[in-house]
Amino acid sequence: MKKILLAFDGSHFSEGAFAFAKALNERKKILLTAAFLPQVDFANLWSYSGGGAAGGVFIPLVEDADTETVVKNIARFENLCIQNNIEYRVHKDFLDFALPELKKETRFADLLVIGSEKFYENIGDSSSYLEDLLHDVECPVMLVPEKFEFPTTNILAYDGSGSSVYAIKQFAYLLPELAGQSSVLVNINKHGEGTIPEEVNIEELAARHFHDLTITSLEGDDNDSFAKWLDYRKKPLLISGSFGRGVFSRMFHKSFAKDIVKKHRVPLFIAHHI
Repeated sequence: MKKILLAFDGSHFSEGAFAFAKALNERKKILLTAAFLPQVDFANLWSYSGGGAAGGVFIPLVEDADTETVVKNIARFENLCIQNNIEYRVHKDFLDFALPELKKETRFADLLVIGSEKFYENIGDSSSYLEDLLHDVECPVMLVPEKFEFPTTNILAYDGSGSSVYAIKQFAYLLPELAGQSSVLVNINKHGEGTIPEEVNIEELAARHFHDLTITSLEGDDNDSFAKWLDYRKKPLLISGSFGRGVFSRMFHKSFAKDIVKKHRVPLFIAHHI
C-alpha cells in the first residue's frame, strides 16, 4: 500500500487531483493523506520560507481567508473517501499549516498529487511558486488538470541525463500498475544525429518495467513540435525529470510549465534527485 499526499489550497477543492487519487485506489489500495494549506498570498509565499531554515516559518493567512470554506472542503474530502472506500488521513490544523510542513510531509509520502490548475489560479502568470515547490519536495509529484481522462499511454521523456532516468525508474517502482500500459520512450535529438544516448542501456532498463514499450527520437529542439507530437498520443501521462541540465529540463523551464501545466494538457509526473 502506498501513501499518497494530496495538497489543497484551503479555499479550493481540486476535483482532478482527487479523481486521480481515486483511480489509483481502484487499481491498488492506497492511504490518502490530505494537507489543506491556508489561503495565503501565493505571490509572496517564498519570502516567508526562510530559505529552508530548520524549524520552519509560519506563513500568515491573508485577511479574507474563508475558514468555513476550508472546513467544508475537509468534510467533503472525508465523505468522498468514505464513499469510495479509501483509507485516509487529514491534516486539520490548517490555520497553522505552513509550507515547510508540507515539505516535511513529502519526506514521509510516496507521491504528492497537486491539482495544477487550482495552484495556477493563485499564481497568475508566474511559475516560480510551482517550480520552487517541485524543487524542494522530497517525493515524486503528480500534477493533474481538473478535467482529464485517466491516462492509458505513458510518455517517458528521456534526454540521457541522470534526472530523466531517475524519473523513469521512480515511476516504474512507484506505479507498476500504470507501467504495464502502452509506453513511449521519447528522446529529443537536438543536433539531428539520429542517435539516442545510451540507447542499449536505457532499452535494457525500460523494457524490464514497461512491457508495451516503443522507443522513438524527435529531431530538433522546437518545444512546440514536442507539444504537437504529444497531442497525438492517446490519453498521455508525461514522465519527466526536472532541474537537471538536459534538453527536457530546459524545456520544462521554458515551455512545459506554460504549455503542459498551465494549459492543462496532460497529467505530469516529475521526480528529481533529492
